[in-house]
Amino acid sequence: MHENYNRRKFIRDTTIAGAAVSVLNNPFKSFASPKKTTVRIGMLAVGLRGQSHLDEMLKRNDVEVVAMADPDKGMMASAQKLVAKYDKKAPTEYTNGPTDYKNLLKRNDIDAVIIASPWEWHVPMGIDAMNAGKMVGMEVCGAIKLQDCHDIVEAQEKTKVPLMMMENVCYRRDIMAVFNMVKQGLFGEILHCQGGYEHDLRGVLFNDGVTPYNSGVEFGEKGFSEAKWRTNHYVHRNGELYPTHGLGPVATMIDINYGNRVTALSSVSTKALGLHRYIVNHPKGGPNHANAKVKFKEGDIVTTQIQTANGQTIVLTHDTSSPRPYNLGFRVQGTDGLWIDKHAGEPEAGQIYIEGKSKENDEWENPKDWMEQYDHPLWKRYSKDAEGAGHGGMDFFVDNAFIECVKRDVPFPLDVYDLATWYSITPLSEKSIAEGGTLQQIPDFTKGAWQTRKPLFGLSDEY
Repeated sequence: MHENYNRRKFIRDTTIAGAAVSVLNNPFKSFASPKKTTVRIGMLAVGLRGQSHLDEMLKRNDVEVVAMADPDKGMMASAQKLVAKYDKKAPTEYTNGPTDYKNLLKRNDIDAVIIASPWEWHVPMGIDAMNAGKMVGMEVCGAIKLQDCHDIVEAQEKTKVPLMMMENVCYRRDIMAVFNMVKQGLFGEILHCQGGYEHDLRGVLFNDGVTPYNSGVEFGEKGFSEAKWRTNHYVHRNGELYPTHGLGPVATMIDINYGNRVTALSSVSTKALGLHRYIVNHPKGGPNHANAKVKFKEGDIVTTQIQTANGQTIVLTHDTSSPRPYNLGFRVQGTDGLWIDKHAGEPEAGQIYIEGKSKENDEWENPKDWMEQYDHPLWKRYSKDAEGAGHGGMDFFVDNAFIECVKRDVPFPLDVYDLATWYSITPLSEKSIAEGGTLQQIPDFTKGAWQTRKPLFGLSDEY
């Protein structure tokens, strides 16, 4: 998720008062004790998203940021300024072009890297890092090609170097409370889930080339930050471009890759109008602006239906080119009730109904009391530590999980098979849309191991 502190706090602080009275059905186990006292980190890309991870690393006394690679010297200067703010030693810089990160990977004083580069660089960087023996934390997006997903799995299986899928929305406080409810059987047997990326990104995809948000209609070489590279995906592609925010959280709830798997999908899209209208109507744009002539391929709303081996359905929505308040549109529905997300993660924003347990029969209920009762033990333990972290505290949890697993030399809670599965939705959705919504089979990247793999996500109050 991109950084946008000045423009909008699109995930509001979700600190919930009150003690929770429930725990997961699985007893909390104390995972392995730390084997490392310090984790030595290399940052691959230090744009605005990379700087958010960097900020979390710099807060810790068990992390040393050794080196940073990014061809954008302006972003590198901003990152070094952040380091100086924490009075830490300046990391070595690798800024000599887009492949200088490979020289960073040659160092023998780095344990792990965090990859927060433009989407097309994720898989190549991840493969190079694993081949260099560096553990990988990889940011969210969708794959450019389906083969990318096979390649990243093959690299991990060959090198045995662990990789973590760093999907921060899995750690959102209300999401983790609902995860807790699901695992305790509150909703009965889960039948259907929804999620997506429903967020007006027009002011992110275009800017004035100097400031990142809501400042103009330039993109590509004339753009700044995400507008420099992200908008081009909307010009050339039509699909579910950003699947992991919606799919990741519900995948953990219904054990995708851990006793269940996604099997097939079908996607459709609307016409593409929103980005052109934004350019034409913007004070710095207009019908005669050069970018008003650009033909955008990405439909304003892309809808993807997914089937699972265990008989559930999932619907993902990608809606980023139209005026709309932020909401990821989650819905978790089972045989005994359902929860619907209505805003940006606040405990009182949404609706819940549990048959036989809600206050009124067949009437929606505010979820706040349920969120407090089922507050996940991770949030109960670390809510103070997460204050001030990016995206309402979610960034603390995803970064903490990454570092603690590296320190303890234990498996990541979200791994390369999760990454490949979630990333694969993008190229498969593109193919489905191009073929009129045809059904696409989703590969089993675990090669059958999903039937016996045991989940690790959310089973501990440690990370």
